Amino acid sequence: MYTAIFTIAAYLIGSISFAVVASRAFGLSDPRTYGSKNPGATNVLRSGSKKAAIATLVGDCAKGWLAVWLAIHYADRFDLGDGSIALVAIAVFLGHLWPVFFRFVGGKGVATALGVLLGLNPWLGLATLATWLIVAYAFRYSSLAALVAAVFAPFYYGLLFGADEKLFGVVVMSALLLYRHVGNISNLLAGKESRIGSKSAGAKAAAAKKK
Repeated sequence: MYTAIFTIAAYLIGSISFAVVASRAFGLSDPRTYGSKNPGATNVLRSGSKKAAIATLVGDCAKGWLAVWLAIHYADRFDLGDGSIALVAIAVFLGHLWPVFFRFVGGKGVATALGVLLGLNPWLGLATLATWLIVAYAFRYSSLAALVAAVFAPFYYGLLFGADEKLFGVVVMSALLLYRHVGNISNLLAGKESRIGSKSAGAKAAAAKKK
């Protein structure tokens, strides 16, 4: 019963879209209406507001971390095993991808996945983050960095902790992240993918109308 409660709570926590919340708070256009139409930090950055993008990144990462941290913190009290923690990790990630509070239109899950990994183990999260940063710095493509980091995350987990039920959660999350980036893969192959920091024409137009 407690596994179900923590899993449902994790999904609801994940359903809070900080891209939409931050954009509203900063008076910006809905990130689902411009650029990649993805409610995530990278697309919010295309609005030109670094503060909103940072708020989105921190919020989406924090919710992934919080859900997993709560499950691990209360594991002994509520008899939550590794399988339960894996379910919580998957649930908070699913909440971000298909949020019940926003008509099931969510982001691609990069920041939330990082939060989940940090919640499972800080070294796991930092190793994956370092992979993202290296690829992003070298190629200036957020999506490419996310794809490479998603592939390496299960490898890092297995290297650090071996195969267990929580590894299954990481594998599922990585697979979902890759699935959500199918369009980006096509754009990368076609040379049409936007680079980090490029401002969306739609966001510029929307900002101009508000002035």
